Amino acid sequence: MITDLEIIFRLFLACVLGGVVGLEREVHGRPAGVRTYLLLSLGSALIMVLSEYLFLKYQTGIPGISLSVDPGRIAAQAITGIGFLGAGVIIRYKDSIRGLTTAACVWVVCAVGLAIGAGFYLFGSVVTGLTLFSLLALKAGERKLRKDWYREIEIVSEDLPGQMQRFQEVIEKQEFEVVNFGLKRDLKKKEMTANFLLRERTLTPGRQVLQEIFDMDGVKTVDLG
Repeated sequence: MITDLEIIFRLFLACVLGGVVGLEREVHGRPAGVRTYLLLSLGSALIMVLSEYLFLKYQTGIPGISLSVDPGRIAAQAITGIGFLGAGVIIRYKDSIRGLTTAACVWVVCAVGLAIGAGFYLFGSVVTGLTLFSLLALKAGERKLRKDWYREIEIVSEDLPGQMQRFQEVIEKQEFEVVNFGLKRDLKKKEMTANFLLRERTLTPGRQVLQEIFDMDGVKTVDLG
């Protein structure tokens, strides 16, 4: 049977490893932080310890009782159930999805907790190290990688002849590519609402294009997402 000290060590190590990953997420302002990851890893470790304990207990046999225990069944339910917690940190904001990396971290930390609970200290520690490497080192590399960024701009203006064409000229002058656009007109207010889906190679604040459009005749509001 597993000794009490062995169980305490596994739970403590699971806390440390989960908390380390959570600290990285906390520093970057993500919704799930140190406490969430620590508790998740701790709970997963306890589930795995319980699974292993039940397996060892009933495998030894009880007089007059014949049982077959699968130590992976409880742990499998933890992996399935963690999906609900991970889904809670995924947020859709306009045309972008945020929180996918945090959700993946939640799932990995659950696996780390199960590994530590099963006594795989080396593997759990290695996975934690690789997770931190992917979050820190690879993130720095991603910033240097040139890739497409998509943004949406909404302009409310007076309905003036040729206004859409002028908007597009200003946008393209700032090296944005117009991927798609839409136009709505309010005949009573004599207003138009123009929406542009933009693509750019480097994510920039976009202050220049906002200012230029806002300075145009008839423009009332400009919103760059």
